[in-house]
This record gives sequence, structure tokens and C-alpha cells, in this order.
Amino acid sequence: MGRPAPARWPRAEKFLSDRGAARTAHPGGTLLDHLHRVTRLLSAWGADPDVQLAGLCHAAYGTDGFDGSLLGITERWVLAELIGDRAEALVYLYASCDRAAVYPRLGNGLPVGFHDRFTGREHTPAAADVRAIVEITAANELDVLAHNVGLAERHGPALYRLFARSRELLSAPAWNACTEQLARYAPRGS
Repeated sequence: MGRPAPARWPRAEKFLSDRGAARTAHPGGTLLDHLHRVTRLLSAWGADPDVQLAGLCHAAYGTDGFDGSLLGITERWVLAELIGDRAEALVYLYASCDRAAVYPRLGNGLPVGFHDRFTGREHTPAAADVRAIVEITAANELDVLAHNVGLAERHGPALYRLFARSRELLSAPAWNACTEQLARYAPRGS
């Protein structure tokens, strides 16, 4: 698929760097390094430009697994101006996802109820948005586990189960990457 629209890509990278992503430690180097790798995975899997931009910016508001944030949720308009409304909405959906509430719901068909960890609100995103979030989640987690053996050993089995359960929400290339990297965590006989 290639990179997102040229005008948005460099501005988003500069913004992330200016907000500290290039100075924030993360498995495999800096947060900015991680964001680039996630985006490259999404691109290789054929994700559309908005999903790639959301992947690049997925940690902008922090996540349920990464406390740091590069801007507050009161500044959503700033990110939307940089990457577009659709990509920003995906970044917010990813960041606001209460993983303990939402992950068990994945793999039970669509629609999927989401719990917003910022507001406490329950809502039902569009199927395309759920698929995008699961795809970004796979790219994010595969990159983190590739760069941190301790996290891989601790979370690899649960992530394999999550992605196996959510297989219908993943693109074929994403599912293939999950099985390739996480196969050692698959239950015996599967």
C-alpha cells in the first residue's frame, strides 16, 4: 500500500518527535523507533493510509499498556489537524480501549462493545474500526515482544490466544505474522 499521504506523514513524524517520542525509551530503542516499526508492519500487511497513520500515532494519548502520553485527550483537535479525522479517531479508540474489558469480547463476533478507559463510557465502534484496532494491536504487540524477551515470555501465550480468537478480525498477512512470531506459545495440538 505504501506510505500515507505525503503532506501528513512528515508533519506527524515531526510532531511526535517534538512531543518527546524520540527521547522516550521503549523496547527496541525509542518510542519513535517503535512507532515507525509498527507503521512499517501495517504497511507490509496492506493497511490503508489512515490505519498506517493511526499506527504511527497510536501512543499519542498513551495506552492501557503504556502510561506515557505525548498530548492530552483535550488536544484531540491538534492530532486531527495533523493526520485527519479518521486516523485520529482510530488513535483515540486505540488509546481509550480498556483492555481488561474489551479483549475478552474480541473473537465473539461483531459488533464488539468497547469500554472507554478515559470516560467510562460503553460504545460499539463500527466493524471497520474494530478491525483496524485489532490490526494495530497485533503490529504493536508483535514489535514489543520482538524487542523484549521478558515481555514475550510473560505475555506471549495470552497474546497468541487473543489473536487466534480474533483471527477473523485480522488481515491474512497480520494473522500469518502472529502465527509465525507467536507459534511457540500456541497450546499443544493446535
